[in-house]
Amino acid sequence: MSNAKGDRRERELVNKLDEAGFAVMRAPASGSATERELPDVLAGDGDTFYAVEAKSSAGDPIYLTGEEVEALVYFSRNFGAKPRVGVRFDHEDWYFFHPGDLYRTDGGSYRVKRETALSDGVDFAEFTGESEKVTLDEVGEDPGPDQRVLDVLEAVQRGDVSVEEAAEMLD
Repeated sequence: MSNAKGDRRERELVNKLDEAGFAVMRAPASGSATERELPDVLAGDGDTFYAVEAKSSAGDPIYLTGEEVEALVYFSRNFGAKPRVGVRFDHEDWYFFHPGDLYRTDGGSYRVKRETALSDGVDFAEFTGESEKVTLDEVGEDPGPDQRVLDVLEAVQRGDVSVEEAAEMLD
């Protein structure tokens, strides 16, 4: 990604995290400005702290070098933050990955495809704690109402017990 586009995307992420209630800063020395490898974004909400390496692409897969990922993990461990790789494809939102969940190529690089981001990535709402992802498999596991509750409600409907008695039974 071009430096200007990358900078713009990082600022976009910083602004979104700020709007979500995080204290956040863009590391001005990330990239080649220093000999120390720093993450692109640091964010925390008092309970959770993240060090984020941010990458974006028009549509091609996003690649990270092994050194970038190792530096992110090293910094995060020393800083006390959770390491995350944030990816953004054009016309999509941000998605986040723990470095250990990234696909590793034979050459030692890491890769994220658009399809992988959409299917396996943590979306922004889940990343910031606004929602929790539920898979279709989990939805299918919902057993519905407790059978005991149904039995008590049917007993009320038949007139076998009063509403007050039913409430006591379910208490």
